[in-house]
Amino acid sequence: MTSVRTEIPSRLGPVRQTYARQEDFPHVARAFVEVSRVVRETGLMQRTPRFYVLVAAALACAFGAAIAGSVLLGDSWFQLLMAAVFGILFTQVAFLAHEAAHRQILTTGPANDRLARVLAAGVVGISYSWWDSKHSRHHANPNRVGKDPDIEVDTISFLEEDAAQARGLIRMITRKQGWLFFPLLTLEGLNLHYLGIKHLMGREPVKGRWVELGLIAARFALVLTPLFLLLPLGKAAAFVGVMLAVFGVYMGASFAPNHKGMAVIAPDARLDFFSKQVYTSRNIRGGWWATWLMGGLNYQVEHHLFPSMSRKHLARASEIVREFCVTHDIPYTETSLGRSYAIVIDYLNRVGLAARDPFDCPMVGQYRRA
Repeated sequence: MTSVRTEIPSRLGPVRQTYARQEDFPHVARAFVEVSRVVRETGLMQRTPRFYVLVAAALACAFGAAIAGSVLLGDSWFQLLMAAVFGILFTQVAFLAHEAAHRQILTTGPANDRLARVLAAGVVGISYSWWDSKHSRHHANPNRVGKDPDIEVDTISFLEEDAAQARGLIRMITRKQGWLFFPLLTLEGLNLHYLGIKHLMGREPVKGRWVELGLIAARFALVLTPLFLLLPLGKAAAFVGVMLAVFGVYMGASFAPNHKGMAVIAPDARLDFFSKQVYTSRNIRGGWWATWLMGGLNYQVEHHLFPSMSRKHLARASEIVREFCVTHDIPYTETSLGRSYAIVIDYLNRVGLAARDPFDCPMVGQYRRA
């Protein structure tokens, strides 16, 4: 049984949150060097082009079947089932774009960048340059306050100090944000499209701005035009709504278990690379089915240690990393998918307590936390 380390709870109240500091994590000298040497000697950093050709072929066949099914259904409310299928397929393509961005698929960086841009902007419809900048900062400093964009407030508050500053409708949402997390994810697909376009339309320099805008425009034309030509307005709009909702929930449900509820690192803490990645990441049990369901994100510890490693090799790498952690008494966090969601909901609800009415009885707040 692997040990499970979740979050470092605050002892000073809901607003005066404390974070994990350097002394909370014993320095593991040369840990990454040792693990990396074994991984490379085992051949786990090699590219797996045949594997990704098979994945791409399977997705192409699935898209073809979904399009054919949608055409055969015609003017029917059963089209909403096909909309859910498309939401799932676009998420699977997003996983491939994520892997290309991490140099996992092709042999050179520029080729992977081009592939990732085409998949993200041209197929999924989100800005690759926006996502890449955000995701790179996350990988460099996962769960570090002030440096990881994935724990910055965006309707949901991941830090108690952010929850305490919520006002109006957002404050009402924040107080129950754990229970509202999955319902809110139905809007995440729309949010991802919006944030990407907002980034591309901004004044800051953006690499590949016009290429991405062109790809996104062509993508929406190819997806939306047939829908609104072949279906009545109401059904076409419902189709788009369901597709975006499923896409948002699937994306959020795949990324949320990875770090939420794990240690939140103080801004000034100095940690070695191995500790920084392992202490803030959580793996999901399940083997091959979890790997396909989550696009390899179920091996989050190994993905953060070796971001350019092919999805095919992550399971074998996890055995090496887990053995090293056990040998050196380092917590290696792994749990079931259902349990990870329970941890995330509980963590968000406890953070949300900071948005409660300031005139609430402190004793009541204490019992809520218990």
